[in-house]
Amino acid sequence: MNGKWKVHNNVAGYESDQVCTFMQNKTVLTGTCTSDEKPLTITGTVQGNQVTWKYNSEWNGTPLTVTHVATLDGAGKFSGTIEVDPFDASGDFTATPVEPGAAASKPNQTSTPQ
Repeated sequence: MNGKWKVHNNVAGYESDQVCTFMQNKTVLTGTCTSDEKPLTITGTVQGNQVTWKYNSEWNGTPLTVTHVATLDGAGKFSGTIEVDPFDASGDFTATPVEPGAAASKPNQTSTPQ
């Protein structure tokens, strides 16, 4: 899990891309995911091939918590589901590793150094 990953989200028909930097220490997952405005601190766990992470953000001034849940398959990418609380919105995502030196695909994104 360590390193940078491009995460493509699809929640209730709204698609977005993020670059997340994950740091795994045994079963604890920490790091950041980018947003349009600032890096978002993530917390999570890795239990066997199950990975879960979440971060707090806001939408139109309303605080929210975004939770990603995935099953790692060892194929160099992973995918799973997203839940957005308190909006009862859900969706899915795919994550692929960011190649060393590769830039984020959208000009308004930034990445966090490893």
